[in-house]
Amino acid sequence: MVIGKWRRRKRNKNYYAYSAWDGTQTGFELSADDIMSEIADDLMFDGDINSALRRLMQSGFDMDGERIQGLRDMLNELREQRQERLENYDLGGVYDEVSEGLNNVVDTERQSLDDLLQEATESGDERRAKITEETVTQRNLELDMMPEDLAGKVRELQNYEFTSSEARQQFDDLMDKLKEQLMQRYLDQMSDDMQNMGSEDMGRLKDMMSSLNEMLEQRAQGEEPDFDSFMEEFGDFFPENPETLDELLEVMAQRMAAAQAMMNSMTPEQQQQLQQLNDQLLEDMDLQWQMDRLSQNLQEAFPDLGWEQSYEFSGDEQVSLDNAQNIFEELADIDSLERMLSSVNNPSQLAEVDIERARELLGDDVANSLDQLSEIAQELEKAGYVESKDGRFELTPRAMRKIGQQALADLFKKLSKDHLGSHDLQHEGIGHERDFSTKPYEFGDPFNLDIQRTVRNAIKRTGGGTPIELSPDDFEIERTESLVRSSTVLMLDLSNSMAWTGRLLPAKKVALALQSLITMQYPRDYLGIVGFHLLAREIDIHELPEVTTGYMQGTNMQHALMLARQMLAKQTGTKQIIMVTDGEPTAHIDRNGNPYFDYPPSQFTIDRTLAEVMACTKDGIRINTFMLDPEPALSRFIEKITEMNGGRAFFTNRDNLGDYLLVDFVEHRRKIITSR
Repeated sequence: MVIGKWRRRKRNKNYYAYSAWDGTQTGFELSADDIMSEIADDLMFDGDINSALRRLMQSGFDMDGERIQGLRDMLNELREQRQERLENYDLGGVYDEVSEGLNNVVDTERQSLDDLLQEATESGDERRAKITEETVTQRNLELDMMPEDLAGKVRELQNYEFTSSEARQQFDDLMDKLKEQLMQRYLDQMSDDMQNMGSEDMGRLKDMMSSLNEMLEQRAQGEEPDFDSFMEEFGDFFPENPETLDELLEVMAQRMAAAQAMMNSMTPEQQQQLQQLNDQLLEDMDLQWQMDRLSQNLQEAFPDLGWEQSYEFSGDEQVSLDNAQNIFEELADIDSLERMLSSVNNPSQLAEVDIERARELLGDDVANSLDQLSEIAQELEKAGYVESKDGRFELTPRAMRKIGQQALADLFKKLSKDHLGSHDLQHEGIGHERDFSTKPYEFGDPFNLDIQRTVRNAIKRTGGGTPIELSPDDFEIERTESLVRSSTVLMLDLSNSMAWTGRLLPAKKVALALQSLITMQYPRDYLGIVGFHLLAREIDIHELPEVTTGYMQGTNMQHALMLARQMLAKQTGTKQIIMVTDGEPTAHIDRNGNPYFDYPPSQFTIDRTLAEVMACTKDGIRINTFMLDPEPALSRFIEKITEMNGGRAFFTNRDNLGDYLLVDFVEHRRKIITSR
């Protein structure tokens, strides 16, 4: 349950705050592209945008020199703030200020009595002096006989007939202050007009609490209370003008729970003193009953507020009753914010946090970080990278393109410019792309006749008229651009060892980078993906981030090569397979179509795999292999593939896989172009 105090305060959309430049304003704004860059690797890990956002919120991140704190750091800071208060303060002196105030009242009264006696003595009137002495003695005796406990002393002073108007005023002021402090346990912030209540105001207060209790009990019975009528009659008690009954009750409940936590944290003697003081000051039985009733109703309505919470203080700094209430309200806010941040699963939930209260407790950096984190999902939605479905976020095709572009950019940063090839050709030839220019027909040219140019040439030659007579000299043909097309299947090893050693993530990242490269620079090219462990299957590029090893043993290269060959059979142009693996073949498909696994690999598995290599070679498919931290056995096997197929083998690792693979892809295309 989100507590009202932590709800984000409503903002006026037309309100703007301006301040002079002081060097601290950086103009920092979090963009959707920045966010996607931060979570790209997390998305490649499991493909779950919701998990990636949770991890981002938990850990935080750096952006343009600014640190966006994560929830983990915020929770640690909240715990430190709580511990600091517990280690600094001591509740042992919570009544010292009240006791000192009462003693001052007594001292002022005694001084007044002494002055009265001295004045009577100096008057020379013996009778007056004698009567005054008897009165002063009696009053001092009453003061001497007052009980030591606060409630008893308050009770006796309430019945005491003061001779000093100053002492009476001190006592009345002290009682008003204590009443106000005790009333604050129930009302968050009474209006100024209600802080010094007379008998009529006290009656309205009782009526207000009675109406509150009736609304709570109506709601508990499934009825809908008339909150608007309540606010019309008693709205002056609530200057913050709550708009709903929930908003009003949640604030009151949180405040009363904090007051209850203070009571729970006191010693039995302190608890007894506070209860007696409360009873003495709020002696109106009906008002006390309404307050107790309200407390019980709020506990039933908000059972998760920690009404049984207590704290152990170990510091030396004595606190007054007023300060103690403030400290416990801060502790309650800290606890509430901690509960909320601990349960956040979605950035949009942070919109419920009262940023300004968080700023008071934890400072500007944390408040600004909370504000930024709360807008992450909104920024991604506005940019079209995610969409909400059934309470969860899903990546859009645009987000997939963005991840691929980011992966491509990250990998290309490592490559020198002279390694990059292009599609530029210096000759024209037979093709299917129109160049929108023409030339006279020559013997041996493809007969791609441009009808308009040909007819125009005939009319120009003959001078017009019908029928139009054509001659070979009139023929004009369309020029076409010779195009290079490359078809590639990327084979990804999804065996368990790829995940255990952290090799799967960079391999998936390279696959997305290749797809992005082909889409942007070589749109006519084809890229297919095959994943293989015990079995092989075709993988759509959009499901690549979610692909895992499947926790299945086996490295079935034979099945993967078979699928890749079948996929390439449907394509045109130069064909190649790029295989990324960290292990030798340990599985194949038997004659019945079932997977067969054996480790160390059987000779039969190796023979079936090499037979598929030979089939690829006969179909003109080049196989280039990238071995990640290869063992000697794998190296020997890959050397055999290279010898049979004529492709290339690269010995690499997870850190520079992208460098080699992309260079090979581009260099391979350059080689294709040059050869034609």
